[in-house]
Amino acid sequence: MKRVILVDADGTCFTHEFPAIGKDIGAAPVLRELVSAGHQLILWTMRCDHTEPPVTDDPDIHPHGGNYLSEAVKWFEDRNIPIYGINTNPTQASWSTSPKAYGTLCIDDINLGARLSKIVGIRPFIHWVKTYEDLCDAKLLVYKDSVEREIIKERLEMLKSYM
Repeated sequence: MKRVILVDADGTCFTHEFPAIGKDIGAAPVLRELVSAGHQLILWTMRCDHTEPPVTDDPDIHPHGGNYLSEAVKWFEDRNIPIYGINTNPTQASWSTSPKAYGTLCIDDINLGARLSKIVGIRPFIHWVKTYEDLCDAKLLVYKDSVEREIIKERLEMLKSYM
């Protein structure tokens, strides 16, 4: 069965470095495989494009404007990963007024049970080798050694960048 998969950006496709785009963590080869297998990806993120700084007292909210959503979309484009929608399912306006994007699976580092890489000094992020194995076990993908090697290569490059 083909899925509509909601995919977060920060901590899921790349390391947490907001407002910058973080380092690649192995998501791209898996996301390309999902699309090749007929699944549709919806970028599902809190990133947005601000022309004005957000007004908030919350110290966790970045206080500056920027093209943060456009930068995340560009990350997908630069890696040849087509996205079906951005924060919404393009078909749902015809059958729902809900602002929540409709999907049948969600990959997000804040999900309960998400397979996370826990490296001292780096905020946890999706562990794409384990997530790839889970997607294969769920029969959403067919396992390929070449994909796992690509994931590991991206992880190693990311880890080297912190040394």
